[in-house]
Amino acid sequence: MVVAAIVEHYRKRIALESGDYNNPRGVVQMSAMLLIPQHLLSGVAEALNVIASNEFFYSELPKSMSNIAVSLSGLGPAVGSLLASLILSTVATITKKGGKESWISNDIYKSHYHESYYWLLVVMSLVNLVYFLLSSWLYGPCADLGFSKLKDEGKISEG
Repeated sequence: MVVAAIVEHYRKRIALESGDYNNPRGVVQMSAMLLIPQHLLSGVAEALNVIASNEFFYSELPKSMSNIAVSLSGLGPAVGSLLASLILSTVATITKKGGKESWISNDIYKSHYHESYYWLLVVMSLVNLVYFLLSSWLYGPCADLGFSKLKDEGKISEG
């Protein structure tokens, strides 16, 4: 999100310098290749997340639950999309109060969708990261408590 916000800030600056800022049909002279870093980072993060989630489910949950957990993990992106839609509509409603131009607008030059909305998502992601780190720290390794895949397979005793 930080990379996306920076690229959007750059796009708006180029539009201002070229005089196309108030021209909805104006074309900003910048390369689409500037979008590659944010999408590359997003793809790598998603791939690492899926691998880590699967590893967690198979190593920490009983075998009877791990397959179900992996199957249900596909619901995460669906719920995330619903929440993203809710956040977007909430931001649009809140930011247009008082007769102001909403952050979410059909005119890309008048909207603050990208730079302001992306920075909002950065803050929300940081809060999520702190929550994740706190949860991870409090969770600790379950293997110390005797819960593991080895227990399900009968390789360690119930003791």
